[in-house]
Amino acid sequence: MSMPSIARDPDPVTMHQAITDLLESIALEETAMSHILNAEGEKLQKAIAMEDIDFCQLMEVNESVANMVNVIGGLENILKDKLEFVANNLYYPNCGCDDGCNNNGCGSC
Repeated sequence: MSMPSIARDPDPVTMHQAITDLLESIALEETAMSHILNAEGEKLQKAIAMEDIDFCQLMEVNESVANMVNVIGGLENILKDKLEFVANNLYYPNCGCDDGCNNNGCGSC
């Protein structure tokens, strides 16, 4: 699996591109976290399938997985805050219409 990357344009970044990049970064982080959670699930499944594992070892693996799930949960909250910040701070410039539509469905924009 390759590392996720965001394509870069040599031109100056527009407001729309900045917002797109922020949303894309959130999506890439979500994807990375889903891969981590999947790997943790596979780790737990392999431990359970081992014939020579004792209860204490199984509990250690379970605690490791639980700790990672808790960390991912904290990162999810950070991403939620990041998404809310982006959504709450979007700037919609006036498109020049007389009705003050601010680009909300304006047919001339």
